[in-house]
Amino acid sequence: MACTVGPEPLGDGGGSKRPKWDNKLQYLLSCIGFAVGLGNIWRFPYLCQTYGGGAFLIPYLIALVFEGIPLFYVELAIGQRLRRGSIGVWTAISPYLGGVGLGCVTVSFLVSLYYNTVLTWVLWYFLNSFQSPLPWSSCPLDVNRTGFESECQASSTVSYFWYRQTLNITADISDSGFIQGRLLACLAASWAVVYLCVIRGIESTGKAIYFTALFPYLVLTIFLIRGLTLPGAVEGLIYLFTPDVSWFEVQAPGSRENMSQSHSPGQLAPSPAMGMAVRQRPGPTRGRVWVQILQNPRVWLDAATQIFFSLSLAFGGHIAFASYNPPRNNCEKDAVTIALVNSMTSLYASIAVFSVLGFKAANDHGRCLDRNILHLINAFDFPDQSISRDDYAAVLTHLNTSQPERVARLHLEACHLEDFLDKSASGTGLAFIIFTEAILHMPGAPGWAVLFFGMLFTLGLSSMFGNMESIITPLLDMGLTHRSIPKEVLTGLACLLCFLSAICFTLQSGNYWLEVFDNYAAPLNLIIFAFLEVVGVAYVYGLQRFSDDIVCMTGRRPSLYWRVTWKVVSPLLLLTIFVAYIAVLVWTPLSYRAWNTQYARFPSLQEKSYPGWVQATCVLLCFLPALWVPGVALVQLLAKHRRKQKDTWQDRRPKLQDGGAS
Repeated sequence: MACTVGPEPLGDGGGSKRPKWDNKLQYLLSCIGFAVGLGNIWRFPYLCQTYGGGAFLIPYLIALVFEGIPLFYVELAIGQRLRRGSIGVWTAISPYLGGVGLGCVTVSFLVSLYYNTVLTWVLWYFLNSFQSPLPWSSCPLDVNRTGFESECQASSTVSYFWYRQTLNITADISDSGFIQGRLLACLAASWAVVYLCVIRGIESTGKAIYFTALFPYLVLTIFLIRGLTLPGAVEGLIYLFTPDVSWFEVQAPGSRENMSQSHSPGQLAPSPAMGMAVRQRPGPTRGRVWVQILQNPRVWLDAATQIFFSLSLAFGGHIAFASYNPPRNNCEKDAVTIALVNSMTSLYASIAVFSVLGFKAANDHGRCLDRNILHLINAFDFPDQSISRDDYAAVLTHLNTSQPERVARLHLEACHLEDFLDKSASGTGLAFIIFTEAILHMPGAPGWAVLFFGMLFTLGLSSMFGNMESIITPLLDMGLTHRSIPKEVLTGLACLLCFLSAICFTLQSGNYWLEVFDNYAAPLNLIIFAFLEVVGVAYVYGLQRFSDDIVCMTGRRPSLYWRVTWKVVSPLLLLTIFVAYIAVLVWTPLSYRAWNTQYARFPSLQEKSYPGWVQATCVLLCFLPALWVPGVALVQLLAKHRRKQKDTWQDRRPKLQDGGAS
């Protein structure tokens, strides 16, 4: 059949002057770079370890098959067919859905603000990595230069460098503090790099993507090879894929306490007599463990949301990228390939990360044993170096049997390898605290730090390409600027606006505000937009009409799997995720964790409730982008009503004139 189904492209967006990818590899790398982001490195490994890798992969793969890939296919197909950005696509499908495109642009703008701020922190660490020793390897001297900073000694060198020397963080979100000059300079540099890469759209990002998309895989491979040769790597990988049922027995799913403890290095609780950890993983059969994990609804929610956000769905970036494809490109094959590469990257990164974290845990465990051995040698007058790490358990057992009271008075630390493996984290806690400490123990630490933070920067930069394309492409398609104004000027204005808006994150309270934006600006809005996208295509545009478009582009009609998921499974799954996410938000208190040196349990982070005005901001961010949808629909409805009234008035006017003439 002839490919005439669907609305025709309008204006420059679909004309012959629209840019095109130089080759298919550029397009695939751009989509992979947009999908594979920082979350693949510091969120998926944490979830995989928390729920036990084998058990977590079951709901993860189910969500991938019935939610991720079908939605991804929809975005690539409509972008390629209509050859416009998100606003143009949804306005073409139905004027009442134009708010979906505007909402996607708004979310992309908000996410770009704080996402590039994370790259600012990464750039700061990257620049500081060209030192030996690394600046976070030791505590600085105090003001009098007679000792070390007390805050650093009370916490750790890596925590001090992160919270004090990088963020210079305040103890409360209400205390904004001052703009940090070093972070402002790095923020300007980060946005300058983004601008230089996206200055001419895909014509410039298509060149940069070869490096920014492939370099992280090279570094991950180097870390994996090196990590597997380090002591403790095997234990780290075993721990990654072993379910911890005690997590479910102690913590209520989705509770704030659960998330707080999981993100914090925490403190070891010493056993009063043995000096050994008493908590061990429970011993039910593997089958019972998996059933218990899979019965927890939080596992399914985290798996579904991880797939959703990892593929960067509903941002509009993939629609923009696909709009530059030739009309006959096989978008079905692209959707499956990119989604699988994204998921395999997450698993690959998990293995690389936990091989290094296993080495860190083994190193910390060994130093813990050394401290206890030193206590025993001093207390019982043993000869120096008479107790090895391997002999420590036997010696301690003998002393606990013969002289338990003397051992109890020593207050030995709890030294169990699993306790150190439990010090996992996600997000900035993994990148700037846990992993940076692991790098300190590796020979040639500065070189590894340069590689690690260089990888994070290029990884985030690829995602920023997609975020900015989500903003700029719809604006260009709408023709908001005169043709005499070059694309470089519009891109520069967009980057400048983002830079100025993101300056608030360089305040001393900036980290708290970044968490607010990260937690509330995007998740709920993206779920709403994705639901409207799949419903808009399946029920408004029409599944039969969409299938005909697929035939035009790929040469074959979508299979029963695609049609059922688009029409039934994906909408129901997204609706379920939306309800569950709302329930979690309502159940979870609006609070944050502050770095407060006056806190009684410092260096543990202090749990604080958000002030009322911050809570109002959180609620506003949750629904602000989504308000475009009813707003645009209402405007269209009113405009249609006015046109109808005008047509009615014009129809009546000749009749009145004829009647007056007679």
